[in-house]
Formats: sequence, structure tokens, C-alpha cells
Amino acid sequence: MTSPKAPFDVLGQLGALRRYAGSLTRDAADAEDLVHDTLVRAYERRGTFRRGGNIRAWLLSILHNTFVDRIRSHRSAAAREEQAGVLADMAGDPTQEHSVRLTQIREAFLALPEPQRAALHLVAIEGLSYQEAADALGISIGTLMSRIGRARAALRQMEEGGASAARHLRIVGGRDDESA
Repeated sequence: MTSPKAPFDVLGQLGALRRYAGSLTRDAADAEDLVHDTLVRAYERRGTFRRGGNIRAWLLSILHNTFVDRIRSHRSAAAREEQAGVLADMAGDPTQEHSVRLTQIREAFLALPEPQRAALHLVAIEGLSYQEAADALGISIGTLMSRIGRARAALRQMEEGGASAARHLRIVGGRDDESA
């Protein structure tokens, strides 16, 4: 007496799956990976298979969709990598002057009193509105605006002081007058 064929006979379909995967990928290793992924998906979605349905068509459909998903994923990854390469080419290491300037700005910002630094940070760096920053600090909006105004004035004064100090530097072995 022969036993009736199991309605979910995946192993009997491996030949068809391998052939179709080989046809799609044109690479034996990629085809095996595709069949493996197909079998995993089929197992995960075995509840969606209709009893009495065509198991071969169902599995080949899963294989095809898995292949298409892979193609899309590879194209998307390639596009991201290409865009990252374009951005990397555009971005370069800052020049020494920029590095020095950023260090000066950071030091000036950190030299501010904490209440001014906190207020300026929340508005200028974090992008909070004046009201949101005032609420975060637990102060009135007028106090916040005053602190930001004093912080900006202090930074301007530090900036002007730094520029005037640079104008008074003397070049060793050179002349300090305009006629040189």
C-alpha cells in the first residue's frame, strides 16, 4: 500500500527550485543561497499555503520574489555606496586654518558662563525655539533672551579681541610698517 503524497512536500521540489534559481542567478553559489533563502521563507510562511494548492508554483513564486528582493536590495546598496563615494569625494579634511578656527570658537564658547552657554546651546545648536529653551531651563523667555544676548556679545568681544591681538603681532626679522 502506498502512502498518499504529503501536501507540503518541499523536498520533492528541490530540483525545480535549483534549476530556476540557476537560471535566474547564472551562478551556482548564488543559486544555492537563493534556494536556501526560499526554503526559509517558505517554512516561515507555511501557514499561507492553501491545502490542495500547487506547491511547486507556490515555491517558485517565493523563489522569484526572493530573487527580485535581492536585486532591489543590491541596487539600493550600490546607489547608497555610490552616493557615499560622491559625498566622500566632495568632503575633504579641513585645512589647518579651519581646524584652528573651530578650536578657537569652541574654546570661546566653553569660556562662557554656564547659564549663557546653556541658553545659547539650546537655541543655536539644538534648534529649540526661545520658548522651548526657556521651558527646558525653567526660566522666563525674557531671562533666556538676556542670557543669549550677553553670550553673543561676549563671543563678539572675544572675536574682536582676538583680531586686534593678531594685528599687533610683529614678524621677527621683518618690518611692522606698511611700506615694507
